[in-house]
Amino acid sequence: MCGVFGIWEHPEAAKLTYLGLHALQHRGQESAGIVAASAENKTRFDRHIGLGLVADIFSEPVLKQLSGRRSIGHVRYSTAGGSGIQNAQPFTVEAQRGPLAIGHNGNLVNYEDLRSDLERQGAIFTTRSDTEILLHLLARARAPRIEDRVRDALAQVEGAYTLVLMHQDGIIGVRDPSGYRPLVLGKLGDSYVLASETCALDLIEATLVREIEPGEMVSITAKGLHSERLVHDPDAKRRACVFELVYFARPNSQIFDRSVHEARFALGQVLAKEAPADADLVIPVPDSGVPASLGYADLSGLPFRYGLIRSHYVGRTFIEPEQAIRHFGVKLKLSAVRSVLEGKRVVVVDDSIVRGTTSRKIVAMLRSAGAAEVHLRISSPPTTFPCFYGIDTPTREELIAARLDLKGTCDFIGADSLAYVSVAGLHQAVKDTHPKGFCDACFTGEYDTGVDTIRKKMLKVVA
Repeated sequence: MCGVFGIWEHPEAAKLTYLGLHALQHRGQESAGIVAASAENKTRFDRHIGLGLVADIFSEPVLKQLSGRRSIGHVRYSTAGGSGIQNAQPFTVEAQRGPLAIGHNGNLVNYEDLRSDLERQGAIFTTRSDTEILLHLLARARAPRIEDRVRDALAQVEGAYTLVLMHQDGIIGVRDPSGYRPLVLGKLGDSYVLASETCALDLIEATLVREIEPGEMVSITAKGLHSERLVHDPDAKRRACVFELVYFARPNSQIFDRSVHEARFALGQVLAKEAPADADLVIPVPDSGVPASLGYADLSGLPFRYGLIRSHYVGRTFIEPEQAIRHFGVKLKLSAVRSVLEGKRVVVVDDSIVRGTTSRKIVAMLRSAGAAEVHLRISSPPTTFPCFYGIDTPTREELIAARLDLKGTCDFIGADSLAYVSVAGLHQAVKDTHPKGFCDACFTGEYDTGVDTIRKKMLKVVA
């Protein structure tokens, strides 16, 4: 997950970065940060980071201190390194050729090996984040151009990375050669904007120029915009993360040249075709299940209703009563609508099942509200393998679909029936026009980058 944003040459760069991060909040709620180039001193960067949500971290006085006409920002969802304040991005460093700031979305598969090598060479680390590796590699690169130093650094890493990087003369945006994570380019007047998703462009009323291509590096300086290719892996196949379209990205975004909402609507239609149910109505698990449930209702002809209501005022921490209420976490987030559910056979559409515990609590909640039958439909295939490219998934042993067959999972959850979209149906719905143009390793175990390193990691977990 994580979200990145950058803007070049705007008088309110930090404020627009704040708004961009606000639009990308769904990509990470653990920490956020903004780095702005000082208006008075080109060789100094001002930085503010914090734990929690964007709106809680950045006040008007804080944003006033982040002066300058260029800025980058980051919202974090921890995968490598944990969620402490020391891991909050963007990171900054005073390098020999001037200050650098970097924000990273993705995971470096060979992070542990690289870190061990650097530590043997005397490198000192202040975080457990794989992104700090990139700063060390950049600082050690000897090429005169910053773009060449970025290329030299990235030639040593495996995995997924979408980067925004700020140096004393400009801003750089990069996508890895497989294009796992999204990155788009926009314009706001004469200013260039980089963002993880188009929803951030929409909020600040910037115009979408295009998607940054897999393996492309865009450099923005006073000379304008310059694009070049990373040369270390020019033949890599496109492997955009299909789960971005299933769940991560906002429905009003356009990523990988596709409408997220339309992709999820199509997933629901395919699901209805592949797994019909004899039921009275279709309800979503809000909010992520809404577009797919609309598609399911559209193709099946069943009425769409909101049988579950989500509270939008639930923070990441809350006080549990000492006498624990059963299903407390789920009940705090979701409430069942008895008048909709009582006596009805319902199809419940959700985007995925990971461990199965949340789905089990939702099914129990629906039955308590009077549902006669509960048929669970999932708009992605069974998640049977962990992701190493930027998603915080459990080990394979914790994934319910890797341990139990369909009947076993259905029995554990307590539903009357359970069905998933097929892998073929998934690729059909997202309009995968190339042979395996999307990464679906979490469903199939077919990893494409850092395969040997991933195999060692998985064997280590099993051992």
